[in-house]
Amino acid sequence: QVELVESGGGLVQAGDSLRLSCAASGRMFSIRAMGWFRQAPGKERELVASISRSGGRTYYTDSVKGRFTISRDNAKSTVYLQMNSLKPEDTAVYYCAAGRVDFSDNYRVLASDYEYWGQGTQVTVSS
Repeated sequence: QVELVESGGGLVQAGDSLRLSCAASGRMFSIRAMGWFRQAPGKERELVASISRSGGRTYYTDSVKGRFTISRDNAKSTVYLQMNSLKPEDTAVYYCAAGRVDFSDNYRVLASDYEYWGQGTQVTVSS
């Protein structure tokens, strides 16, 4: 079993920055890709960013490219999401996720590949 605990959410103004952290524990030897999802009220959960086990491969949804950066510290079993130039449309509950599938030259980890989920942290961006 793997447990994920997010932190770092909060209420900020448009243009501000936030850094989310996700501390993982448990059977981490089996974990490969990790990602951040978000779900806004009345909308489906979407994959925001993901990162391979080595950190060498990353994926971002178009709406956050150039503003968000995902990174991970395997020694600390922690994944981060640096969010800059925040917009009101970034308001959502942000979830950390982990899976046993990794990126490769021929495969990009899908949302359905993630097996473990955190409880979420609220990010609210006011205009």
